[in-house]
Amino acid sequence: MQNNILVTGGAGYIGSHIVKDLCNIGYHVIVFDNLSTGRKENIDNRAKLIIGDILNEQDLKNAFRNQYLTVFHFAALKAAGESMQNPSKYAKNNIIGTINLINAMLAGNSNNMVFSSSAAVYGEPQYLPIDEKHAVDPTNYYGYTKLAIEQNLHWFSKLKGIRYAALRYFNATGYDVDGKIKGKEKNPANLSPIVMEVAAGIREKMHVFGDDYNSADGTCIRDYIHVNDLSTAHLATMDYLQKNQKNLVVNLGTGSGHSVLEVIKAAEDVTGKKVNFEITGRREGDPEKLIAGCELAAKLLNWKAEYSDLETIFKSMIPVYFQNK
Repeated sequence: MQNNILVTGGAGYIGSHIVKDLCNIGYHVIVFDNLSTGRKENIDNRAKLIIGDILNEQDLKNAFRNQYLTVFHFAALKAAGESMQNPSKYAKNNIIGTINLINAMLAGNSNNMVFSSSAAVYGEPQYLPIDEKHAVDPTNYYGYTKLAIEQNLHWFSKLKGIRYAALRYFNATGYDVDGKIKGKEKNPANLSPIVMEVAAGIREKMHVFGDDYNSADGTCIRDYIHVNDLSTAHLATMDYLQKNQKNLVVNLGTGSGHSVLEVIKAAEDVTGKKVNFEITGRREGDPEKLIAGCELAAKLLNWKAEYSDLETIFKSMIPVYFQNK
C-alpha cells in the first residue's frame, strides 16, 4: 500500500499530468480509466492501466484488490452546457459513479481521496476574488454534481472516516511544460484549446460570446491556471492529507484574470498565427468575472502558481497543436 496510488480518469487531460508527476517522484501509479475521453498515449509508461468504469462495481472491486495510500479522482463528465441538456447522464456518472468509488475505497481500506472539484460550485460571484467562504450556488447542473460530491464526501468522512480534499479549480489550461504529454484533449469546451485549434487551422474560426461586459475590452474575465501548477497543488494536497489527517476544501487559481480578447491576443503573439473570431451574443450563465482567492492554498499547502502566465501557457500548447505542422 505504501507506494500505491490510484488515479481515476488518469488518461484524461488533467489526470495524465498528475500521473506523470507521481511517477517522477517514485510512486507506483495505477490508472483507472474507461478511455471514453482519455488518451492511452498520454499515460506515463511507468504507470499501470486498468481499463474500467466507475459505474461498474466489479471493475472497481478488481481495482481495489490493491490498497492505496491516496485515490485521485478525475473521472467525470465536465461540459456545463451538456449537463443542462442531459442532467441524468451527469447525475449517473458524476454522483453515482463517485459513490461507487467511495464504497470501493471503504471496502478496500483506502481512506484518502483528492477530488477534482470546480469553481462552478460557486455560481454567480457575490464578490471578487472568490474565496472558500463564498456561498455555493451552482448555475449549471455540472457544478451541482461537483457540490453534491463534496457534500457526500463530507458525510462519508463523518460517518466512515474517509479523509478528503476537494480542490476547486478555476480555468485549467496549458500542457506539460516538459513536452512529454502531447495527446490533444477530445472535444474541448474551454477557451484556450479552442483558440489554439483556430490558430493551428484545425477549426476555421471561433465565437466570442459577448463584448458588452464591464471590462476593459468588453469580454469576460477568467482566472487561468496552468495544468502543471494544478499538478504541484495535487501533490502538496496528498502530503497534507497524509500528515494532518484533516479534510481540505481549497481554491486553485492565480488570483488574477484575463479577458477573452487578451487570451486570443496572447495566442497570436506566441504562435505568430491569426485567430479568426466572431463576436456573438452573450452566453446564458456566463459570469462577467471569475477570479480565485488563493490565500488558503498558499497558507495550508505552501503553494502558488508558477507557470500560469499567458505566454508560458501558449508556449506549452504549441507541441500539441502544431506537432504535425
